[in-house]
Amino acid sequence: MPTDAAFTLDLPGPDATEALGRRLAGLARPGDTILLEGPIGAGKSCLARAFIRARLGREEEVPSPTFTLVQVYEAGAVEIWHADLYRLTHPDEVWELGLDDAFETAICLVEWPDRLGAHVPPEALRIRLDTAGEGRRAMITGGRPHLAGAFAHG
Repeated sequence: MPTDAAFTLDLPGPDATEALGRRLAGLARPGDTILLEGPIGAGKSCLARAFIRARLGREEEVPSPTFTLVQVYEAGAVEIWHADLYRLTHPDEVWELGLDDAFETAICLVEWPDRLGAHVPPEALRIRLDTAGEGRRAMITGGRPHLAGAFAHG
């Protein structure tokens, strides 16, 4: 069951954003969806890259899926789907990408999740990144208990 609690984290620089990505990578399970919201340049891709590299356990080129829309990574027995939906024009296009199945079986990182419309998984963890001075601020809401609970105590 998703939680409605909201947590705010200050991310003073890219290292802190990457640390958040690595922290989430250690907690995520198949069937988890992490929605990354915020304006261009807010750190969505930075967080996703750190997550993917941590989960893979190695340095890996992690290109932005802006033009491919989805990049899939094999992390042992788990697939990680990194989706950038910025270029979608209608929410139903997510099904053409295969995201409906991925939401059930993979770990999904979704940039520009507003393009999902009503297709947002109900237990998705939502991370809103915004600029805050020289760094960023992350507002974290929702998520399955093993993800959301990780932020209850900082």
